[in-house]
Amino acid sequence: MNEESILIKPVFELGPLIITNTVVTTWAIMGAIWILAWLISRRLRIEPGPLQTAAEGIVSSIEDAVAAVSPQHARRIMPFIGSLWIFLVIANLSGLIPSVHAPTRDLSATAALAIVVFLSTHWFGIRIQGLKNYLRHYLAPSPILLPFNLISEITRTVALAVRLFGNMMSLEMAALLILLVAGFLAPVPILMLHIVEALVQAYIFGMLALIYVASGIQSQQLRENEQGDSHA
Repeated sequence: MNEESILIKPVFELGPLIITNTVVTTWAIMGAIWILAWLISRRLRIEPGPLQTAAEGIVSSIEDAVAAVSPQHARRIMPFIGSLWIFLVIANLSGLIPSVHAPTRDLSATAALAIVVFLSTHWFGIRIQGLKNYLRHYLAPSPILLPFNLISEITRTVALAVRLFGNMMSLEMAALLILLVAGFLAPVPILMLHIVEALVQAYIFGMLALIYVASGIQSQQLRENEQGDSHA
């Protein structure tokens, strides 16, 4: 059995649907996040304890990062970007648990995340700007660029999925090769490498998603500013 077959091993079936270990791990992560968020929100105090302090620090950091990119719409897009970041961190680190494979090492999972980002970009853009104004940015600065703008939407979505999958898969393969060569003489450096790389990849994916969403929201505003400058 090769590595790829292990990653997508079927766990059980629901009629015609085959539930793989990637799906089960993803469900478990989402359930754990929901339970943890519920427990923290149920026990909020004016004088926070260690868990509430950590949660508030994480939320504040995410909110500051979102506000730095899209200050006018930070509150609207922060729940989506924050949820995406938290999920990716836990999903990438879940591979450290024995017998658990991180779902982000499966191309189907990273493709699903990229599609969610793709759809969210358009949803936020249309909701904030309106359908007509949002679609107009595909014709800017010239209608000739319409095919190129459409192609860029597809290519960046594919790149978003493949980048995360490739990096997480290569990290696993590198760790496997090192263990085969050095045995268990270097487990700590490998563990630290895994943690750092998992956090970096989660940050990059979330930041790219934030930039895509913010660019879709602000495209009309930037065009209006340019028109205002030209009239002035």
